Amino acid sequence: MSQPVSVIRTGTANLASVLAALERAGARPTLTDSADEVSSADRVVLPGVGAFGAAMPLLREHGLDAALVARVREGRPLLCICLGMQLLFEGSEESPGVPGLGLIEGQVTRFQGQGLRVPQLGWNQLTAGPQCQLLSDGYVYFANSFRVEHPPHGFHVALSDHGGHFVAAIERGPLLACQFHPELSGAFGQVLLRRWLDAGERPC
Repeated sequence: MSQPVSVIRTGTANLASVLAALERAGARPTLTDSADEVSSADRVVLPGVGAFGAAMPLLREHGLDAALVARVREGRPLLCICLGMQLLFEGSEESPGVPGLGLIEGQVTRFQGQGLRVPQLGWNQLTAGPQCQLLSDGYVYFANSFRVEHPPHGFHVALSDHGGHFVAAIERGPLLACQFHPELSGAFGQVLLRRWLDAGERPC
Protein backbone atom coordinates (compact mmCIF):
# COMPACT_ATOMS: atom_id res chain seq x y z
CA MET A 1 0.00 0.00 0.00
CA SER A 2 1.40 3.42 -0.93
CA GLN A 3 2.43 5.69 1.93
CA PRO A 4 0.86 9.15 2.24
CA VAL A 5 3.33 12.05 2.10
CA SER A 6 2.50 15.74 2.45
CA VAL A 7 4.64 17.95 0.20
CA ILE A 8 4.78 21.60 1.22
CA ARG A 9 3.81 24.03 -1.52
CA THR A 10 6.65 26.56 -1.14
CA GLY A 11 6.13 28.34 -4.44
CA THR A 12 9.85 27.94 -5.15
CA ALA A 13 10.13 24.31 -6.20
CA ASN A 14 9.87 22.08 -9.24
CA LEU A 15 7.06 20.19 -7.59
CA ALA A 16 6.16 18.03 -10.57
CA SER A 17 9.48 16.16 -10.48
CA VAL A 18 9.33 15.78 -6.69
CA LEU A 19 5.79 14.37 -6.79
CA ALA A 20 6.65 12.00 -9.65
CA ALA A 21 9.74 10.68 -7.89
CA LEU A 22 7.82 10.07 -4.67
CA GLU A 23 5.15 8.18 -6.59
CA ARG A 24 7.81 6.00 -8.25
CA ALA A 25 9.24 5.28 -4.80
CA GLY A 26 5.86 4.03 -3.63
CA ALA A 27 4.41 7.11 -1.94
CA ARG A 28 1.06 8.84 -2.34
CA PRO A 29 2.07 12.52 -2.28
CA THR A 30 -0.28 15.46 -1.90
CA LEU A 31 0.49 19.18 -1.91
CA THR A 32 -0.29 21.31 1.12
CA ASP A 33 0.25 24.74 2.61
CA SER A 34 -1.67 23.86 5.78
CA ALA A 35 0.21 24.07 9.07
CA ASP A 36 -2.28 21.64 10.64
CA GLU A 37 -1.57 19.05 7.96
CA VAL A 38 2.18 19.50 8.31
CA SER A 39 1.76 18.94 12.05
CA SER A 40 -0.35 15.80 11.70
CA ALA A 41 1.02 14.10 8.56
CA ASP A 42 2.98 10.87 8.87
CA ARG A 43 5.67 12.13 6.48
CA VAL A 44 6.42 15.62 5.16
CA VAL A 45 8.67 16.90 2.36
CA LEU A 46 10.02 20.47 2.28
CA PRO A 47 11.32 21.05 -1.27
CA GLY A 48 12.67 24.28 -2.68
CA VAL A 49 14.66 26.00 -5.36
CA GLY A 50 15.24 29.72 -5.67
CA ALA A 51 15.82 32.37 -3.04
CA PHE A 52 16.07 31.89 0.71
CA GLY A 53 14.51 35.31 1.23
CA ALA A 54 11.43 34.44 -0.83
CA ALA A 55 10.76 31.06 0.77
CA MET A 56 10.92 31.99 4.46
CA PRO A 57 8.20 34.70 4.39
CA LEU A 58 5.92 32.26 2.59
CA LEU A 59 6.43 29.62 5.27
CA ARG A 60 5.75 32.17 8.01
CA GLU A 61 2.65 33.50 6.27
CA HIS A 62 0.99 30.09 6.60
CA GLY A 63 2.40 29.19 10.01
CA LEU A 64 4.46 26.46 8.42
CA ASP A 65 7.66 27.60 10.12
CA ALA A 66 6.34 26.78 13.59
CA ALA A 67 4.87 23.49 12.37
CA LEU A 68 8.20 22.43 10.87
CA VAL A 69 10.15 23.41 13.98
CA ALA A 70 7.80 21.38 16.17
CA ARG A 71 7.98 18.43 13.78
CA VAL A 72 11.77 18.29 13.89
CA ARG A 73 11.87 18.66 17.67
CA GLU A 74 9.38 15.82 18.01
CA GLY A 75 11.54 13.56 15.84
CA ARG A 76 8.96 12.99 13.11
CA PRO A 77 9.82 12.10 9.48
CA LEU A 78 10.83 15.09 7.37
CA LEU A 79 12.70 15.26 4.06
CA CYS A 80 14.22 18.62 3.04
CA ILE A 81 15.49 19.10 -0.51
CA CYS A 82 17.96 21.73 -1.80
CA LEU A 83 16.76 25.12 -0.48
CA GLY A 84 14.64 23.10 1.95
CA MET A 85 17.85 21.95 3.66
CA GLN A 86 19.25 25.49 3.82
CA LEU A 87 16.08 26.77 5.48
CA LEU A 88 16.83 24.61 8.53
CA PHE A 89 19.75 26.91 9.39
CA GLU A 90 19.81 30.32 11.07
CA GLY A 91 20.25 32.30 7.88
CA SER A 92 21.94 32.62 4.50
CA GLU A 93 24.36 35.01 2.82
CA GLU A 94 21.87 35.03 -0.04
CA SER A 95 19.32 36.96 2.03
CA PRO A 96 21.01 38.89 4.87
CA GLY A 97 18.67 39.73 7.71
CA VAL A 98 16.12 37.03 6.84
CA PRO A 99 16.07 34.47 9.67
CA GLY A 100 15.78 30.81 8.78
CA LEU A 101 14.04 28.16 10.84
CA GLY A 102 16.98 28.20 13.26
CA LEU A 103 16.88 24.48 13.93
CA ILE A 104 20.59 24.17 13.16
CA GLU A 105 23.27 26.68 14.15
CA GLY A 106 25.17 28.43 11.39
CA GLN A 107 24.83 30.31 8.15
CA VAL A 108 24.58 29.11 4.57
CA THR A 109 27.35 30.66 2.45
CA ARG A 110 28.06 31.17 -1.23
CA PHE A 111 30.58 29.01 -3.07
CA GLN A 112 33.91 30.84 -3.34
CA GLY A 113 36.95 30.17 -5.46
CA GLN A 114 38.76 31.63 -8.44
CA GLY A 115 37.46 30.03 -11.61
CA LEU A 116 34.88 27.99 -9.71
CA ARG A 117 31.64 27.48 -11.61
CA VAL A 118 28.72 28.95 -9.68
CA PRO A 119 26.06 27.70 -9.59
CA GLN A 120 27.13 24.10 -9.37
CA LEU A 121 24.99 22.33 -11.94
CA GLY A 122 25.16 18.61 -12.59
CA TRP A 123 26.37 15.36 -11.10
CA ASN A 124 28.88 15.11 -8.28
CA GLN A 125 30.13 12.45 -5.92
CA LEU A 126 28.49 11.92 -2.53
CA THR A 127 30.54 10.39 0.29
CA ALA A 128 28.52 9.29 3.30
CA GLY A 129 29.90 9.15 6.82
CA PRO A 130 30.21 5.73 8.49
CA GLN A 131 27.27 6.34 10.84
CA CYS A 132 24.78 7.21 8.11
CA GLN A 133 21.78 4.90 7.90
CA LEU A 134 19.88 6.45 4.97
CA LEU A 135 22.70 8.04 2.98
CA SER A 136 25.33 6.07 1.06
CA ASP A 137 28.13 6.72 -1.41
CA GLY A 138 27.11 7.51 -4.97
CA TYR A 139 26.62 10.21 -7.58
CA VAL A 140 23.82 12.75 -7.23
CA TYR A 141 22.51 15.81 -9.05
CA PHE A 142 23.13 19.33 -7.69
CA ALA A 143 21.87 22.78 -8.65
CA ASN A 144 23.15 25.22 -6.03
CA SER A 145 25.08 28.45 -5.59
CA PHE A 146 25.08 28.29 -1.77
CA ARG A 147 26.21 25.56 0.58
CA VAL A 148 26.66 24.51 4.18
CA GLU A 149 30.39 24.60 4.76
CA HIS A 150 30.76 22.87 8.13
CA PRO A 151 29.10 19.65 9.37
CA PRO A 152 26.47 20.57 11.98
CA HIS A 153 26.70 19.13 15.47
CA GLY A 154 24.48 16.14 16.23
CA PHE A 155 23.93 14.94 12.65
CA HIS A 156 25.40 12.22 10.47
CA VAL A 157 26.77 13.84 7.35
CA ALA A 158 27.52 13.11 3.69
CA LEU A 159 30.03 15.35 1.91
CA SER A 160 30.73 16.41 -1.64
CA ASP A 161 33.43 18.60 -3.21
CA HIS A 162 33.05 21.74 -5.30
CA GLY A 163 36.00 24.04 -4.72
CA GLY A 164 36.45 22.24 -1.39
CA HIS A 165 34.38 19.94 0.76
CA PHE A 166 30.85 20.99 1.67
CA VAL A 167 27.90 19.34 3.41
CA ALA A 168 25.82 17.58 0.76
CA ALA A 169 23.31 15.97 3.12
CA ILE A 170 22.57 15.39 6.79
CA GLU A 171 20.48 12.88 8.65
CA ARG A 172 19.29 12.28 12.18
CA GLY A 173 16.69 9.58 12.73
CA PRO A 174 13.84 10.18 10.25
CA LEU A 175 15.07 13.68 9.39
CA LEU A 176 16.89 13.70 6.05
CA ALA A 177 18.07 16.92 4.40
CA CYS A 178 19.78 16.91 1.01
CA GLN A 179 21.49 19.80 -0.77
CA PHE A 180 21.25 17.69 -3.92
CA HIS A 181 18.05 16.69 -5.70
CA PRO A 182 17.14 13.04 -5.04
CA GLU A 183 14.22 13.41 -7.47
CA LEU A 184 16.74 14.13 -10.26
CA SER A 185 19.39 11.63 -9.15
CA GLY A 186 18.21 8.57 -11.07
CA ALA A 187 18.25 5.14 -9.48
CA PHE A 188 20.36 6.35 -6.54
CA GLY A 189 17.78 8.98 -5.68
CA GLN A 190 14.93 6.51 -5.92
CA VAL A 191 16.66 4.14 -3.51
CA LEU A 192 17.26 7.00 -1.07
CA LEU A 193 13.61 8.11 -1.23
CA ARG A 194 12.52 4.52 -0.61
CA ARG A 195 14.82 4.26 2.42
CA TRP A 196 13.39 7.46 3.87
CA LEU A 197 9.81 6.31 3.25
CA ASP A 198 10.57 3.01 4.99
CA ALA A 199 12.34 4.61 7.95
CA GLY A 200 10.41 4.26 11.17
CA GLU A 201 9.69 7.17 13.47
CA ARG A 202 12.94 7.05 15.40
CA PRO A 203 13.75 9.79 17.88
CA CYS A 204 15.83 12.65 16.46
